Amino acid sequence: MAAGASTGLYLVASIIGIGVVAQVLSDRFEVPSIIFLIAAGIALGPEGLGLVTRSTFAGALPSIVGLSVAIIVFEGAFHLRLEKFRETPAATTRLVTVGAAIALFGTAGAVKFAFPQTSWEFAFLIGALLVATGPTVITPIMEVVPVRDRVEAALETEGIVNDVTAAILAVVVFEVIVTGGSTPAEFLQLFVERLGTGMVIGTIVAGVLYYALRYVDLSPGNAPQNARLLVLAGALIAFAAADFVFAEAGVAAVAVAGIVLGNLDIPYEEDISEFKGDITLLVLSFVFIALAALLRFEDLLRLGLGGVFVVVAVALVIRPALVFLTTVGDRFTFEERAFMSFVGPRGIIPASVATLFAVELQSEAAALRAEAAELAGGGAEAATVCTTGGLGAEAAAACARAAQLDSGATLLVGTVFLVILATVVFEGGLARYIAEFLDVIPMRVIVVGGGQVGRTLADRLEDRGENVVIVEVDEDAVETARNQGHTVHIGDGTDTDVLRSAGADNCRILVAATGDDDANLLTAQLAKSKFDIETVMARANNPNNVEAFEDLGVRTISSAVATAQAMDNAIERPALANWMGEIGRSGDVQEIEVTSGEMVGRPVHEVGPELPGGVLIALVARNGETRVPDADFTLEKGDRITLIGNRDDVREAMEFCHPGE
Repeated sequence: MAAGASTGLYLVASIIGIGVVAQVLSDRFEVPSIIFLIAAGIALGPEGLGLVTRSTFAGALPSIVGLSVAIIVFEGAFHLRLEKFRETPAATTRLVTVGAAIALFGTAGAVKFAFPQTSWEFAFLIGALLVATGPTVITPIMEVVPVRDRVEAALETEGIVNDVTAAILAVVVFEVIVTGGSTPAEFLQLFVERLGTGMVIGTIVAGVLYYALRYVDLSPGNAPQNARLLVLAGALIAFAAADFVFAEAGVAAVAVAGIVLGNLDIPYEEDISEFKGDITLLVLSFVFIALAALLRFEDLLRLGLGGVFVVVAVALVIRPALVFLTTVGDRFTFEERAFMSFVGPRGIIPASVATLFAVELQSEAAALRAEAAELAGGGAEAATVCTTGGLGAEAAAACARAAQLDSGATLLVGTVFLVILATVVFEGGLARYIAEFLDVIPMRVIVVGGGQVGRTLADRLEDRGENVVIVEVDEDAVETARNQGHTVHIGDGTDTDVLRSAGADNCRILVAATGDDDANLLTAQLAKSKFDIETVMARANNPNNVEAFEDLGVRTISSAVATAQAMDNAIERPALANWMGEIGRSGDVQEIEVTSGEMVGRPVHEVGPELPGGVLIALVARNGETRVPDADFTLEKGDRITLIGNRDDVREAMEFCHPGE
């Protein structure tokens, strides 16, 4: 094997290995992995060890980046569920339309103000790229900052949609720069052509994949693997086909294909998600490290105070303005809107597209200098012709245009990477602390015991939006719980320090659900005596221990009694038992405190018809007493009411009764 090829192989393997380590460190320290990836890229690049430079990948970098972006965007879109979008449809729609427009024009204006010598075309090119927040930076933050579903859904939807918007806008503006300008009508036509092409091709590919997965025999013995490979191939084909028709239409194609396919009922969905998640981790690591390695500090230093001004404007002025304007009058609390204002880091789309555009601009500038040398004649060299005097009008114009493109390329890369570095490092690194300061992280529910009972309880609690942490010491149980998607803290639940590190100081409910009654009793007593936890509950495996537990002030559930009651319900009340089995899926029962001014002081017969979907008020708890309310029962502030009905309707009714919950 040639020495150059061998070195390249080792380098690629090292980059991927570093990416995996970055992910492990991210999980360990609860910091977005992007921070470690950028640091690794700078260390490997010309500003560090010099192992990765602009010539390392020769002309293959655009293709590598393009296919990697296709996988990353498809994976993010595949996990975007429309039911999450329904949490706040109006606000999210405004965020990706009005908000994107504010980001575009606001950023362009900030760039033009900070660098008066630059043209409006370059200002809008930078503004278009910095519209994108992107799932590659939002998702890692959401993994370590477990905010409410409505906040997570809005931020992730914004990231996915704005990746597409930014990529297409940037390409259109770039074509305007290279070709020398176009009318607004032509600009709009270019944008619609790319977006429309991507949507059509993406929908077609998603339809073909759905049919193949649903109705074609994929070899029963190896169907999950074939399904994974088929979806990966489909994403790449969608990207390449759309990009072949119009540049950057591929990003729209894979985003649409991912959203459509992810919201259809397809077989092997869990296998596909896990596989694409692993692939995305690898390509994300490679691309971020490779692009960060191309960064030169001199490009950042040339920006001076103008660059600092743009960063401050983007992060602390434009972002808060667009969030507060687009979410006004919606379900978000002030604190949640403030947190969303802070979380707007830029990611892979601005980094990759800015780098590729800079290379093309510099190539165009070199071609113009070569043209100037030909016009000058007399054996003039392209590299120096523009520094000599006495040039003709045409040669001088070519040199002036080349200088403008070179300056624009430097400004483009420097500004975009400076904003990326600042927003990723500060917003990503401080997101959890800001969330805790603003109190937007729902209070935790700690389940001590990762066995079957603990995991099943965690499933139900997470399904209704609780922030659940399982505490487990057994390695096999930890692995099982994590494989099922639960957050697990390793340790002994009878240890005060373990409970504190699991979040007991910010815990609303603690359940001791191990198979050991002594451990459950000790855990419950520690929770009551050391932490101010609203609800502490213990599982009693031996029914003879229930009375002893309750004598010590521990609310206790007997496994034997609970099982017997469930069986009795199935025998004597089969309809109720069957419906109760559907809780969390089609039906639901929830208890909520009444705080809404629309309910306080009104009788049940007036409030009932206003609840969505025929949800019923089954019970009312007041001053320690619980009753079945009649039609004339008047609700008061602080009443805890039990709602029963369809799952989605109950969740909507909870928001009606207790806005902001």
